[in-house]
Amino acid sequence: MSAFQSRSAAAGNRSGVGGLGRKTAASPTPAALRHGYGVGGRGGGTVLESGVVNELTAEQREEINQAFQMFDTGRRGALDYHELKVAMRALGFEASKQDVLKIIKDHAHTPRDGGSANAHLLYYEDFDKVMRQKILQRDPEEEIRRAFALFDEEGSGRISLENLKRVARDLNEHVDEAELAAMIDEFDLDGDGEISLEEFTQIMRDEH
Repeated sequence: MSAFQSRSAAAGNRSGVGGLGRKTAASPTPAALRHGYGVGGRGGGTVLESGVVNELTAEQREEINQAFQMFDTGRRGALDYHELKVAMRALGFEASKQDVLKIIKDHAHTPRDGGSANAHLLYYEDFDKVMRQKILQRDPEEEIRRAFALFDEEGSGRISLENLKRVARDLNEHVDEAELAAMIDEFDLDGDGEISLEEFTQIMRDEH
C-alpha cells in the first residue's frame, strides 16, 4: 500500500466508528479514506467473481462491535430507538425515523431482564446482522465519491496540497509538507499539481 493509500484509509474512518466521539463527517488524510468509506476498509471483504462483496473484513466487524458497545449506554447488551439511531450514524448511515422504527419492528425484542414489555430493544446479534447487511449493500463507487468529498471541502473537483494539510491537521497527524507533496506527485497523472476525482478513483481501485 502506498503512503497516500494508507493515509487515505484513515480519513473515511472519521465519518464512521473511527470518528466516534468526533464530528461525524470529519475529514480524512491519506490513511483515512479507504477504511471509513468502504473503499478498502468498509467496502472491503471477500469479493466474489461477480464483483459482489459477501463478507466483511475483521476491521468492519470490529467497527460494528465498537459502535454497539459505545452506544449501549444502559449496559443492557441492547439498544433502544435513540441508541440505535446514533450507532447507525456512527457507522456512516443516516437513517430516517421510519427506517429505524422498521428495524426495531422487524428485529427488536422485549427486554430480557424483565423490564417493561413496551420497551423494544435491539440485541447485539440482531444489530450485527442488520449492520453487516447494510455495509455489504454499500455502493463502492458512491463510497469513493464520498471519501473524495471529505478531502475536497471546497467542491473544486480536485485535491490540493492545502486540502491534504488541512486533513492532516484535522486528524492530528504530523506529516511534513514534503511527504504530502510527494503523495500528490505520485498520483497526479496529468501533472497539474492536484488529484482529480478520476485519479483518486484509480488510486482507490488499485488495491482491489
